[in-house]
Amino acid sequence: MKVAIVHDWLVTFAGAEKVLAELIKIWPDSDLYSVIDFLSGTDRDKLGGKTAKTTFIQRLPQARKRYQMYLPLMPFAIEQLDLSGYDLIISSSHAVAKGVITGPDQLHICYCHSPIRYAWDMQAQYLAEASLDKGVKSYLARLILHKIRNWDARTANNVEFFVSNSDYIGRRIKKIYKRDSVTIYPNVEVDKFPMVPKKEEFYLTASRMVPYKKMDLIVKAFSGMPDKRLVVIGDGPQFDKIKSVAAGNIQILGYQSFEVLKDYMQRAKAFVFAAEEDFGIIPVEAQACGTPVIAYARGGALETIINGKTGLFFHEQEEFSLQAAVRDFEQSFVFDPVLIRRNAERFSTEVFSLKLKKFVDEKYKEYFHYKVSL
Repeated sequence: MKVAIVHDWLVTFAGAEKVLAELIKIWPDSDLYSVIDFLSGTDRDKLGGKTAKTTFIQRLPQARKRYQMYLPLMPFAIEQLDLSGYDLIISSSHAVAKGVITGPDQLHICYCHSPIRYAWDMQAQYLAEASLDKGVKSYLARLILHKIRNWDARTANNVEFFVSNSDYIGRRIKKIYKRDSVTIYPNVEVDKFPMVPKKEEFYLTASRMVPYKKMDLIVKAFSGMPDKRLVVIGDGPQFDKIKSVAAGNIQILGYQSFEVLKDYMQRAKAFVFAAEEDFGIIPVEAQACGTPVIAYARGGALETIINGKTGLFFHEQEEFSLQAAVRDFEQSFVFDPVLIRRNAERFSTEVFSLKLKKFVDEKYKEYFHYKVSL
């Protein structure tokens, strides 16, 4: 069995890349493909030292820092990759990777992090955040996204089987692609987050400071609760804005190392999470520490947090809703760190690898047995 693994782009090492790293561990002899590949150092080592075979976009001006501006070219670029020599193609896709061209004697399984978010139901939000919601540039952007939607829907036919990273994404796959999927939750390195049962009197939030993460909402909510201490870890475009609205009870630490983040996560009274994520790795990491999570009740959080046992939900992305959840947490929530840790272990790397390998092996045997039978 000759295997190719296709990823959207390799610029940073985030959640999708952690999944990719595990795919490479499962199939170490696979070849790696991507639209662009600018990883280096330890990030490259995490991929087993593999360097991706890339598209022509790799050589275009400013492709490393401004690769998003080449999104209109990416559907065409991904289709130029020659995968004709492979039996099994596994795409790790949240944008264009699933659009690779395959033949009738090849099995293509897509691990789908999400259909292209900014082209479908989150289009209005992304256009607003990019200041492209009005004017001539807005019409051009909408036209481009319309064409990408058409391409994205059509190329779902290139995939024999979809694996979703949550039931939430499974529903998006069904709605957009009209295809069924099997949920296999992404790998979370829970063993790197030992449980600490004793908690201290502060709340923690940590994320990249971009609009959809709603870090500003969390800071504003806690600014209105001066008797509650909040520690904020993270950096990003909204850092200055968020720092400017932080009251004296809020400590903003900026970017911190993994060890510092883990230490705060282990000691926090609760972790606060306000984003609508496809899955959301960091709330699971917090639970691995035995730390409960106060989270917005949308997206993957509904599948990783047990309301009333491993955390509490708030139902509106508004300050008053989060504040009410914090009050409820302090008044009535009784948590068991061992139970919270046990819940996190459902999403371990070992569970992910066993389930995904079993699924792929079964589908491979079924698919090629069917071909031989014909």
